[in-house]
Amino acid sequence: MKKSRTAINLEYCALRGACAIVNAIPYPVAMWMARLAAKIAVRIFKFKRERTFARIEQVFPGSDKARKLEIAEFSLFNVLANGIEMVRAPKLSRKWMDRHVVDGAEYKDKLQHYVDEGKGVVIMVPHSGNWYMAAWSMAKYGLPLFAIAARQRNPKIDAWMTRQYGDIEVLCRSERGTLNRIKDYLQGGRAFAILPDLRVPTPDTEVEFLGHKANVSHAACMFAVKCGSPVVVAAMSRKGGKHVYNHLATLRPEGKTAQELTQEAMKILSDHVMAHPEEWFWYNKRWILEPVSK
Repeated sequence: MKKSRTAINLEYCALRGACAIVNAIPYPVAMWMARLAAKIAVRIFKFKRERTFARIEQVFPGSDKARKLEIAEFSLFNVLANGIEMVRAPKLSRKWMDRHVVDGAEYKDKLQHYVDEGKGVVIMVPHSGNWYMAAWSMAKYGLPLFAIAARQRNPKIDAWMTRQYGDIEVLCRSERGTLNRIKDYLQGGRAFAILPDLRVPTPDTEVEFLGHKANVSHAACMFAVKCGSPVVVAAMSRKGGKHVYNHLATLRPEGKTAQELTQEAMKILSDHVMAHPEEWFWYNKRWILEPVSK
């Protein structure tokens, strides 16, 4: 349903008002407030706690309440922190990255090595830790990065988000010609960043994820196979107020189908989430272990 002009303007004004407040607060204070808000939301107001606990129990049967609270609380903090950093994104300079991203320039050089092979690189990062910072920092260090996203229903908010992505070119997922552009960009030697850990609504590729069966898109690995691009599987964690890259694997597409490559990448991502469950986005509406409608 198309939004009315009044709704569009009210939502946008509310967003800009929130942005003004967030930008006025020093970054360390904003992070402290996000931690406090997450604790209050989970422990006092029980924000989506029943559903989140059920998801954690599905993956870690028998886990006690204290552990579930710890996972749910830090996961929600990550969501709030990501939002704060999205608001502040235009201020996140190369100098800021040097202070807050551990070995960011070195990791950019590692990815650049794959790009320089001439077939581009597909970078698969889960909804874990700060997935946005993984892209912002690499783009700020000069990696020729692009991604895809759906358009927001509010056109003013959609335009705002496009501005916040900054140095990252974001293609619209639903536009005609996007698939061809992704292929052209990879063949032109660019890096394609994608979040692969979402359940897709129609049957696609069945993978082992979090100890269960999940249905995910094989699109990212399809492009890797078609273009001969290496697939980097990575994640970013928050540690001690800094952002740390975890290079989990580099997969090569030769001799593999897109489905096989997807299954291999998702197994690696699953192992990372199982080892660091508090960093994962347990609040995602598209819960990856929900059954597929057939």
